[in-house]
Amino acid sequence: MTKVRARGEDVRKFILEHVEKHPADISRLTASHFAITRQAVNKHLQKLAAEHALAETGHTRNRAYKLAPLLEWKQTYKIIPELAEDLVWRNDVRGVLGNMPENVLSIWHYGFTEMFNNAIDHSGGTEIYIQMRKTAVSTEMVILDNGFGIFKKIQTTLNLLDERHALLELSKGKLTTDPKRHSGEGIFFTSRTFDSYDILSGGVYFSHKFGHPEDWILERNQFKNGTAVWMKLHNHTARTIKKIFDQYTSGEDYGFNKTVVPVNLAQYESDKLISRSQAKRLLARVELFKIVIFDFTEVESIGQAFADEIFRVFAIQHPEVELTSVHANAEVKRMIERAKSGLDQAK
Repeated sequence: MTKVRARGEDVRKFILEHVEKHPADISRLTASHFAITRQAVNKHLQKLAAEHALAETGHTRNRAYKLAPLLEWKQTYKIIPELAEDLVWRNDVRGVLGNMPENVLSIWHYGFTEMFNNAIDHSGGTEIYIQMRKTAVSTEMVILDNGFGIFKKIQTTLNLLDERHALLELSKGKLTTDPKRHSGEGIFFTSRTFDSYDILSGGVYFSHKFGHPEDWILERNQFKNGTAVWMKLHNHTARTIKKIFDQYTSGEDYGFNKTVVPVNLAQYESDKLISRSQAKRLLARVELFKIVIFDFTEVESIGQAFADEIFRVFAIQHPEVELTSVHANAEVKRMIERAKSGLDQAK
């Protein structure tokens, strides 16, 4: 490949990677990045438009670009005894995805079959709707059922406070309402594998972006019914499922034995984390793991009783569980260290 051709491909790749955030000024941005003229960039833009990788709107100075869909596909499936996620993947979804690197297909295979099976087994609905959109950069999929709603079902089955509490438990992993048939790992690992993973159900919206330690939880107007799951992945990511699993395993045991608990999910509006009851809710089921990492992002302060329940009382009761903390500010660290000093005295 000549240097000129390679540079041209680099320019077009840059355009595709950045056009979503810069639809109106992608020409200026690209020219500045590669130190080339706007006229040179416009040739690349026109080539991408001719290849149907980009769609353009407007004229001259008002011209804007966006990624054009290479394909759009949708299908509805009746939830009947014969419906199976592996058959839908093999007969429909795999072919629609088209040519992709093996690691990318593996991620889609895992994510799709886990989410589609959840809708079959747990939604209580009658239909599952799938919609897929693929561009030159990434692929997006939504799986929507008309059932009970995932957060409401978890809340009801496990007798939790509300749908937000259900999300706190979901974020830890190993959560299932049907332990005989499911390990509770599917949603957790799927949310960590894709570039973006979103769930809308009932009045709660959950979002996780790859590389971001935190999950976002937003209150929304009541979703009419069912559960909607969105997944998005770059068509040429170097990510692998093994790399994601390795982040939550330790030692030679390849079991799911490590979890990160987002402490801020235990806060409700202006409530402070001060009581033992709040700590006990946060600690629910963490004894299932060997390593528990408490993430104190966005937590300004914690009370003595809250810290003591986690880092002394629970630690004494479960010496086999390793407890650590991350992203704690100076005030939170002082409370944690105070509780740990009580643990040392008890030992």
